[in-house]
Amino acid sequence: MSLKDSCHADFTSDIVDDAASSRATASAPVDDRALLDAYSNAVIDVTDRVGPAVVRVETGPKVPNGRERGGLGSGIVISPDGLVLTNSHVVGSSKEIRLRDVEGNVGEARVLGVDPDTDLALLRANGVRDLPYAALGNSKTLRRGQLVIAIGNPLGFESTVTAGVVSALGRSIRSVSGRTIEDVIQTDAALNPGNSGGPLVSSNAEVIGINTAIINGAQGICFAVASNTAQFVLSEIIRHGYVRRAFIGVAGQTAPVPRRHAVLAGVDNKMGALLMQIEPDGPATKAGLLPGDVVIKLDGVDINGVDDLIRVLDRDRIGRRLAMDVLRLGRLRAIDIDPIERKPAR
Repeated sequence: MSLKDSCHADFTSDIVDDAASSRATASAPVDDRALLDAYSNAVIDVTDRVGPAVVRVETGPKVPNGRERGGLGSGIVISPDGLVLTNSHVVGSSKEIRLRDVEGNVGEARVLGVDPDTDLALLRANGVRDLPYAALGNSKTLRRGQLVIAIGNPLGFESTVTAGVVSALGRSIRSVSGRTIEDVIQTDAALNPGNSGGPLVSSNAEVIGINTAIINGAQGICFAVASNTAQFVLSEIIRHGYVRRAFIGVAGQTAPVPRRHAVLAGVDNKMGALLMQIEPDGPATKAGLLPGDVVIKLDGVDINGVDDLIRVLDRDRIGRRLAMDVLRLGRLRAIDIDPIERKPAR
């Protein structure tokens, strides 16, 4: 075989090898369909399982032959005998509540209790049994990046569904009552209008939050009250009709502690709860607290602002004598105070 034939044979071989390699590459493209199908199927499965338990919450008198208005919010049935969780701002002060399910059936409901401090309300559907319901999960098992689905029923006939991930855990937001809601879940699952009070659901079809707020103009940052908080509020309302909390009869604000006062008193607090008003005949008045006092410790817990003070005054401190440290005119004073039970929200 000549040199010319040999060169031609080698060149042809290279072309054949390259063509075979190209065909192999073309026949095995990167296929994301399986992953997309798994994601879609997870969302669809959760929606099919939890969607029938999501109801539209309508408030106010129903006008005969009037043009029907959009629902004010959503709710989630959590027991077959008709217990429904929603937002307190959805219910408001209305005495007439109606629930509309995904099949369009409308029934009356009554308010068992509201807790504006956590923006939660508990309803009971009247005269119904064996309703589709969803189970409350353990929000403490959540992890950042976990898939969550927000479901609402703003129109009453078809659930709206959005999906996203848990962006952050343990956040705090301000409720309509002015108190701080603790242990809030932040997610990027968009909340559609009318979805307030609907469930935030895990891929296991467990309700791990109650959707409560959205920050407008913040790229879809949404918040949900954790299911463990909802479980606590639920049990308190069932037992007492409201959520029990301690009360000392003060109004205050977060204020800095002057450095010289902190050094003189031997404390490390940079901030404290400055008392602005003292309720007459309340526990604070009886304990000898005065406007201008700065609370820096209560029952052994450092108080670095009014939110800390509110957080410490929980149900476990009702009727107990508590040790309180306050700064008065730059001097540290120890005061004993006896919190009473806070009156339920109307």
